[in-house]
Amino acid sequence: MGGDHGPSVTIPAALSFLKQQPDVEIILVGLEDAVRTELKKHHAENNPRLTIKHASEVVAMDDPIEVALRRKKDSSMRVAVELVKEGGAHACVSAGNTGALMAVSRYVLKTMAGVDRPAICSILPNQKNEPTYMLDLGANVDCSPHHLHQFAIMGSVLFSAMEGVAKPTIGLLNVGTEEIKGNEVVKETAILLRADHERGILNFYGNVEGNDIFKGTTNVVVCDGFVGNVTLKAIEGLSRFMKTVFKQSALSMLGALIARGALKKLNPERYNGAGLLGLKGLVFKSHGGANAYAFEWAIKRAFDAAKYNVQEQLSAMIAELMPDTPDAQRQV
Repeated sequence: MGGDHGPSVTIPAALSFLKQQPDVEIILVGLEDAVRTELKKHHAENNPRLTIKHASEVVAMDDPIEVALRRKKDSSMRVAVELVKEGGAHACVSAGNTGALMAVSRYVLKTMAGVDRPAICSILPNQKNEPTYMLDLGANVDCSPHHLHQFAIMGSVLFSAMEGVAKPTIGLLNVGTEEIKGNEVVKETAILLRADHERGILNFYGNVEGNDIFKGTTNVVVCDGFVGNVTLKAIEGLSRFMKTVFKQSALSMLGALIARGALKKLNPERYNGAGLLGLKGLVFKSHGGANAYAFEWAIKRAFDAAKYNVQEQLSAMIAELMPDTPDAQRQV
């Protein structure tokens, strides 16, 4: 029900994904009448691999977190997350209010042992034709070195589980590559990550700059949620700006047609679907303005995470690698 378009996007995406994956089942959570109306438009109301789970409320895109968390206890968002908690679904995918989804997911599922704050992690393309995993992309605007340290561990574990790389490289996003660059939070985070590197726990490359994201300098790029979200939105805006540039003349449109294959790599719709890492369950966030094609990619990300048992690997490796919180250290 969430996002800018609701069932008119999420249901066609779900139906398309079912065609691609014959062994998957999807639960559509929301206002049952609205869901059935959309299914009838696609002649899919009797699809045996689709189940409708009625939820009487919807979290609006502009609803305060308090409303989503305390007042709308039968929202489609909350019911979907509760299905994950109860084992009725392997993963939840939502295009709804990001803050609300994070709050509801954290409240219902709780965080893994040792994790202070969940982080949003997504995939970006790079010139090596490999994925760059980047986090946090907006869940945590203000972070301490301890939080960024945790993000690095979670990003490393996710990349290893999804891409089959034992020790993925980690870059700390900064305003320069030199150790003296950056604010105190970044500098102190680098000290923690270098210590892990020396112990062989993490493969810390060092500081990276914004242009390293698309170079593929490191497998994982770590930053706070403010920097990550601004970076992501700037990338999305540039991609859409390029589309308008190619439509300015017949010659530019011809150039776009010739370069169509290469330009597909820059299509942000192909990289939709960000995981909320650190929770006791798989939850994936789609862009609120996603079309059906983009939302289908978000479903695919969630499916792959369940298929490769990412949750189990995350839980085991985070328990092994995650340092004590500062509070726990003081108690000891």
